Amino acid sequence: MLDIKFLRANPDVVKENIRKKFQDAKLVLVDEILEMDGQIRDVRTRYEYLRSQRNTISKQIGGLMAKGQREEAEAKKAEVVAMADEMAQLQTKLDKLSADIRERMLVIPNIIDPSVPVGKDDSENVELERFGEPVVPEFEVPYHVDIMEGLNGIDLDSARKTSGAGFYYLKGDIARLHSAILSYGRDFMIDRGFTYYIPPYMIHSNVVTGVMSFAEMENMMYKIEGEDLYLIGTSEHSMIGKFIDTMLDEDQLPQTMTSYSPCFRKEVGAHGIEERGVYRIHQFEKQEMVVVCRPEESPEWFTKLYMNTVDFFRSMDIPVRTLECCSGDLADLKVKSVDVEAWSPRQQKYFEVGSCSNLGDAQARRLGIRVRNKNGNYLPHTLNNTVVAPPRMLIAFLENNLQADGRVRIPEALRMYMGGKEYLEAAKK
Repeated sequence: MLDIKFLRANPDVVKENIRKKFQDAKLVLVDEILEMDGQIRDVRTRYEYLRSQRNTISKQIGGLMAKGQREEAEAKKAEVVAMADEMAQLQTKLDKLSADIRERMLVIPNIIDPSVPVGKDDSENVELERFGEPVVPEFEVPYHVDIMEGLNGIDLDSARKTSGAGFYYLKGDIARLHSAILSYGRDFMIDRGFTYYIPPYMIHSNVVTGVMSFAEMENMMYKIEGEDLYLIGTSEHSMIGKFIDTMLDEDQLPQTMTSYSPCFRKEVGAHGIEERGVYRIHQFEKQEMVVVCRPEESPEWFTKLYMNTVDFFRSMDIPVRTLECCSGDLADLKVKSVDVEAWSPRQQKYFEVGSCSNLGDAQARRLGIRVRNKNGNYLPHTLNNTVVAPPRMLIAFLENNLQADGRVRIPEALRMYMGGKEYLEAAKK
């Protein structure tokens, strides 16, 4: 959410930013906000005048009563009552205007960073850099579910019976590999100085609207019926939410956190062969990284965060690339975003395994997170990035480490979490 003072002073900048995000239907909101903002100032001016007059007249009443001028005192009391009634009406109008402005401000997109390429959708995202040599083996790489079934590591049929589409049972070495990757991701981030958290998996609606846009909330979140609670779609929601209505001392920054959680999402995703299996699902687990920092430090942290993911995947011999998200592909709260994509030998293309976002001060403003220093208070910047989400990451892992004989090589970094195993062996028939 933008600062109303910024919008008031820079309406043309806000409108141009809306155009860059190809959301022209929202242009009218800027003018509506400015009109209502003017009304609020008029209402406040009238309210303050009445309050001043009421205080003055209230003092006069006591003097008139002391002098025995009862009729004059009663007339003044009637004036005070009339003023109080008008002030109550003005307060109601003020509350309504403030709510209407906030409703509109919440859907106006954040000002994107000047470096963000302008484009309508993800087809216009821009590749930044590649890490590792993408390899296409001489043998055919099976679909990831077939690899898992060959290792006796997945049961989709039973999950469909218990839960429906978009769920799975992992078992045996594949289930162990899933947990191993999460454990390795946790330790990888701890070794880089991040504090490990296991957060709440449900949050209140005021936290939800503080960390994400209404459109994202509607498309992603599962609500707990009859309660003001939502299942989280990522632990970033809980981790940023923990600072709601908090005043931090500047020496407490940066807050560098890595958090584990299950994640719950409504959307199964687009159609296509890569969308089946465990690519897009309703339930998964993820290791996340979250930073709360000084505004001037957020660009440096942004690069550090997505490079953490690059380094993590490269430590397991998985080729990756970084992709700059264009303006039309950015969620409304984001200032800048870079996706990390892993190489798929089977599809011979890269696919998303992580997304790094700088949200500027948008979440801090919505949630009331402030920082105190000797010069006053300010809003910190918040950033988040995926360390690893194993179900999707398993696709890249299995395809890139598959051997011609059906075994899957375990990179050295993971072996201590897999009981020293160097390979996953195909199930005996």
